[in-house]
Amino acid sequence: MTSIANEDRKTLILTGASRGIGHATVKRFSSAGWRVITCSRHAFPEDCPWEAGPEDHIQVDLSDPENTDQAVQDMKQRLLDQGGRLNALVNNAAISPKGEGGKRLGAIDMPMEDWRTVFRVNFFAPITLARGLIDELELAKGAVVNVTSIAGSRVHPFAGAAYATSKAALASLTREMAADFGPLGIRVNAISPGEIDTSILSPGTDKIVDEDIPMRRLGEPEEVAKAIYFLCSDQSSYVNGAELHINGGQHV
Repeated sequence: MTSIANEDRKTLILTGASRGIGHATVKRFSSAGWRVITCSRHAFPEDCPWEAGPEDHIQVDLSDPENTDQAVQDMKQRLLDQGGRLNALVNNAAISPKGEGGKRLGAIDMPMEDWRTVFRVNFFAPITLARGLIDELELAKGAVVNVTSIAGSRVHPFAGAAYATSKAALASLTREMAADFGPLGIRVNAISPGEIDTSILSPGTDKIVDEDIPMRRLGEPEEVAKAIYFLCSDQSSYVNGAELHINGGQHV
């Protein structure tokens, strides 16, 4: 009976799970009965209230291609007890290096090695994971959600040039993946958050809220998590290749 229950349970693999949107997403899916395999640069924190975490956490450096490939093999092994099926992959992990004092790094002053590191985490890791887990996603007729950003479509006062362009590239990749993965029954979509109330907000965000966001407030991580859940559920069964903007109208 336990084996059958395990095989019937839906599974999510989530990168960037340790804080903010990722943490809220873990709670949203786990509360709905999903098994959540989390991935981050850090070991599973002992003070995390999520009980199922330690045995389903993978520590991986997505800026290291070899380590990322090893993590894919670990993920595949962990999915065997559920018939090798993966219902959803959410590529949430991202980095945005800053200069001294939190200074925004533009196209000229961002060191080239930092450009490469940002793209390895923000762009190459999502396609590496999706391609590496394509068989498991196909078995479940699963979904992929890439987390892009409002910074990918406009120059942002705080997000650096490498981060912004990597997110623009990820939005384009989402469309390409939707076309290529779709015939296998795998849906690929993106969410594009705006200013969300997390620990990585920069000083001065309140000015953006007052001047640029019609709803005049920050978004909550839980609001983003709900949108991710929608795109991974049967409620969005004919949604493919979309980028859902979650920004209170900031993009209008």
